[in-house]
Amino acid sequence: ALVGAGLSAVGVVIQAMVRNALADPFVLGISSGASVGAVSVTVTGGLAGLGIYAVSTGAFAGALLAAALVYLASSRGGALSPLRLVLTGVTVSFGLQAVMSVIIYLAPNSEATSTVLYWTMGSFGAASWAALPVVATVVTLGAVLLHRRSRTLDVLALGDETAASLGVGPDRHRRLLLVLASLMTGVMVAVSGAISFVGLVMPHLVRLVVGAGHARVLAIAPLAGALFMVWVDLIARTLVAPRELPLGAITALIGVPVFIVLMRRKSYVFGGR
Repeated sequence: ALVGAGLSAVGVVIQAMVRNALADPFVLGISSGASVGAVSVTVTGGLAGLGIYAVSTGAFAGALLAAALVYLASSRGGALSPLRLVLTGVTVSFGLQAVMSVIIYLAPNSEATSTVLYWTMGSFGAASWAALPVVATVVTLGAVLLHRRSRTLDVLALGDETAASLGVGPDRHRRLLLVLASLMTGVMVAVSGAISFVGLVMPHLVRLVVGAGHARVLAIAPLAGALFMVWVDLIARTLVAPRELPLGAITALIGVPVFIVLMRRKSYVFGGR
């Protein structure tokens, strides 16, 4: 429930921040960075002194490093253009996926490879109660902070010139939102792996019901995402029991047709306009 809520909230914010209906944590390379960090720790056995928090720490560090790389590569003179941010994020994401593929290929044994591959497709199988307080704290505080900036998101969605004319510094707020999104994504990927389409599709479905105002969207999207993720996890554990399906495969199978249906609706324009 926490991961579903967090992914939905982060998806809403990133779409508004870069003014792109196709944006989600994967587009900005944050999820890929977290995956590389977690995979590196799993395969090499690094950070062993942290015990059960080793993978989480690796994923968290990877997400922050990816966000920092995207920011440094896309900023120019302190300005952070939405288009440059998206293009840089996509490029960095592909590069990090290539790095992850090399790490998996060079894994010392097949068991480590299968574990890493399954984890990169999303699973709560390795989640523990010990990680719950950290995830709950980061996701809850992050969602509250993001909701408090709902009016800023409304202004950012209108464009940088309009935002500046209304007294909102788009670059400063974009940097802050990027940090918050990176922190939340890193923690979530650390416990669940990379789960696609939740942060992409859920914001659009919620906007279809409550409108484009971010105060309403950020209030409902986490609840919808939490409910959706609980049902996805139930399907993953029971559909082909006793085996467990990867969560990312199920969310993609659900998300792709939903996204296509939304795209073909004449009454809905992506971005809420």
